[in-house]
Amino acid sequence: MKKVNVIGTSGSGKSHFSKRLAAALNVTYIEMDAILWQPDWQPLDTSEFVMTIQEIISNPSFVLDGNHSKTNRVKWSVVDTIIWLDLGFWRTFTQILQRSIKRSYARSEIWAGTGNKESFYRSFFSSESVIWWMLKNYWKTKSKYRNLFKEKSSSNMRLIRLRSRAEVEAFLVNIRRS
Repeated sequence: MKKVNVIGTSGSGKSHFSKRLAAALNVTYIEMDAILWQPDWQPLDTSEFVMTIQEIISNPSFVLDGNHSKTNRVKWSVVDTIIWLDLGFWRTFTQILQRSIKRSYARSEIWAGTGNKESFYRSFFSSESVIWWMLKNYWKTKSKYRNLFKEKSSSNMRLIRLRSRAEVEAFLVNIRRS
């Protein structure tokens, strides 16, 4: 595993897992959301976002944290491994709820230099709420990745589906050992 893309629905723990995996593999960690979200929650232009990802993944090794289907063709043309964090609905909901409460309370900047912070209003009462996004998209995302794994099963790409916190931890332990 030299070029890895970690995918999963919002709140599945992609960033936390990806940072730990990158450290265990001693490779660069890349958070796609940190590239996409510019100051005042404005997304980077799609073509510029795709070009930036394309440039970054030209590196010999990395762990790329994020979905962003507009980049699939580019990123999946070079990755050797896709890891899908497919945690259960209640686990994912609990994680995103806890994260949103912590971030809203702390009011700390999420990505350096953007000024972007979560608030209780944004997290719980706004149409831009990541919690509502997860609730709306959890099953759709699960179905999309289930189909993706069927489609890619005959490719040379390694496909790993982790379905519980125990599987996530066991996977990381095995990576550190090898």
